[in-house]
Amino acid sequence: MPISAVDSISPAFQHTKQQLLQPFRAGQWARLALVGLLAGELSSGGGCNSNFQIPTRSGGGAQHLLYGLSLPNANPALYAGLIVLLLFAGLVLWLLLVYVNSVFRFILFDSVVAKRCEIRRSWGRRQGDGWRYFVWQNVFMVVMFIGFTILVGVPAGIGFALGWLKEPSQHPVPLILGGIVLFFALLVFFVVVLTVIVLTKDFVIPQMALENLSAMEAWRRLWPMLKAEKGGYAGYIGMKIVMALGAAMVVGIVATIVIFIMLIPVGGFGAIAVLAGKAAGLKWDVYTITLAVVVGSILVAVIVYAVALVSVPAVVFFPAYSLYFFAARYPALDAILHPPPPSTLPAAPEIPPEPPPFPANA
Repeated sequence: MPISAVDSISPAFQHTKQQLLQPFRAGQWARLALVGLLAGELSSGGGCNSNFQIPTRSGGGAQHLLYGLSLPNANPALYAGLIVLLLFAGLVLWLLLVYVNSVFRFILFDSVVAKRCEIRRSWGRRQGDGWRYFVWQNVFMVVMFIGFTILVGVPAGIGFALGWLKEPSQHPVPLILGGIVLFFALLVFFVVVLTVIVLTKDFVIPQMALENLSAMEAWRRLWPMLKAEKGGYAGYIGMKIVMALGAAMVVGIVATIVIFIMLIPVGGFGAIAVLAGKAAGLKWDVYTITLAVVVGSILVAVIVYAVALVSVPAVVFFPAYSLYFFAARYPALDAILHPPPPSTLPAAPEIPPEPPPFPANA
């Protein structure tokens, strides 16, 4: 009988303990942090939001900050070309990140199943699976964008056609009622989208990894399982939400402490650098701004990786939780997580060789 969502917690904890602490390997911990970051699994373990503000002087602080910074005059067509080039570069970078995320999703699967993280080996063997998942992610994003546009655009078009949005003060009741309906429609839409994303990561990826399936074929196999056991999968989603909130609180607190400890020396070095720059007569120009952006980007990358290191237990636990829940319903995965024990039958007794025949009496 398939185990419940609650019963899947204990083996997932044991799996996480064995992989991370028995024995503890700093190299594996560091690799899992990178895998979890690129696979997008840090959202299961929490995160933190930090707001940095630059102190300004009253009455002209911004002018003092930008003093000495001047942009060259150029043809507007040049700026338009630069904007188009930046948009194209941003799109290419986004697609590259989505592809890397798609492949690393399978690397995370391999790492948790084998209890061993081997990025280079998994990267080489998971290109085909990653490409299929990459196509699925892009198609799903397009469908999601179209759905959101229709969901918002149709009510907006109706409001403009009826004149509600042109003179909102004359139509408060339909606008309020329509806003309430639109809010709940968007809420249902985003819940459905998030549910599809979670089910794809947790139950479609294992089928793609073990049977070389496309995402659509894996979904066609998963759909009858969902319909046959609605309560079990609903309980899984609910339990995962509860545990994710708890993990987010714990990881968020620890990550905040780590970030503050890291920012203490960084703030000191930053203050020294600013004072030294002022003493040397430096002003804000293209070079100093570029240097500040590079240093800030490195600092952000270090902080993000530190948060990923803190989140490694959650990075391993939540995939393990989904695998143990799904293994009871997917024999191919169950055979890997619970291999049959070695044979304990006693060895067959050796048959002694037959004695040589007696010589015949003469």
